Amino acid sequence: MFLNSRTPQLPTPEQALRGRPVPEFTVPSRHTVLGNPLVGPYPEGLEVADFALGCFWGAERKFWQTEGVWTTLVGYQGGYTENPTYEEACSGLTGHTEAVRVVFDPAFVSYAELLKLFWESHNPTQGFRQGNDVGTQYRSAIYTHSPAQAAAADASRAAYQKVLTAAGHKEITTEILPAEGRPFWPAEAYHQQYLDKNPAGYCGIGGTGVSCPIGVAPVEG
Repeated sequence: MFLNSRTPQLPTPEQALRGRPVPEFTVPSRHTVLGNPLVGPYPEGLEVADFALGCFWGAERKFWQTEGVWTTLVGYQGGYTENPTYEEACSGLTGHTEAVRVVFDPAFVSYAELLKLFWESHNPTQGFRQGNDVGTQYRSAIYTHSPAQAAAADASRAAYQKVLTAAGHKEITTEILPAEGRPFWPAEAYHQQYLDKNPAGYCGIGGTGVSCPIGVAPVEG
């Protein structure tokens, strides 16, 4: 009952849906915009970043439009259920976010620049919601793939909090956690590059209008 209350709550591992050992669907082989494979292994020299910033339809488009991004795909991450479906994620019983995996070439776009895009593309102070979308799956999150990514993410959060506070916004609720131990489960085919297939489709993300300081060096004071 608590999962259907007016205030969303994350399930415990014991309360979460168990999922399944293999997915119920097939993921497309290639990105409809960028033309590159969706699922790894990826070419040597590329890096992976995982972000959650609300409905993954609009979030994914933000990243595939960025120079230096090699491929993107949407999925479910940060919870407990193996190979979940969209309906299960939306039930609040998986613990997952709606996430975007960004595969990028650091010779053309830095992780710091992707962090800036992440912060400015949504409101990271809203907890279990993003705009009118309410649910634990819409929470803000960064899942890091290296100590360097973790340090950069933490520094960027501190830097952005300073300017958000100055602009009258609340505390950032974004979770920053290692991707290790938090598998990325690709979403169904119809979600992949949804706004390329449906240009007039729903996009529920929107930023605060506050610019994020780039440079993400450790914040003083």
